[in-house]
Amino acid sequence: MANMNNIVRVLKKERDRLTNQLQGVSAALSAFSAAYGNHNGSRRKLSASARERIAEAQRQRWAKAKSGQAKSGPGAPKKRRTLSAVARKKIGAAQRARWAKVKASQKTVAK
Repeated sequence: MANMNNIVRVLKKERDRLTNQLQGVSAALSAFSAAYGNHNGSRRKLSASARERIAEAQRQRWAKAKSGQAKSGPGAPKKRRTLSAVARKKIGAAQRARWAKVKASQKTVAK
C-alpha cells in the first residue's frame, strides 16, 4: 500500500511539472502570435493602374518567351552533347571489363 502511495505521489509531481511546462509553452505561443501572427487585413493594396502595368509586363514576358526570342537567355535549354562512336565503344569495353571482373569474383566466392 505504501508503494502505491509513492507511485501516486510521483505521478502527481510529474503532472504538476508538465502543467507548468505547458503553461510556459502557452505563454510563449501567445507572445509570438502577438508579434508575428496575422495582421488582419493589413495587406498592401495595389491601385488598378499598378495592377494593369504588372499584368501588361507579364503579358509581354510571355509573348517574348512564346516567340522564341528568350531562347538565348540564361533560362534557355542547353544543347545536349553527343559522344562519338569511338568514345562509346571505349566506354562499352570498359564496362564489359568491369562486369567480367565482378562475375569472375562471384564465381570464386561461390566455389
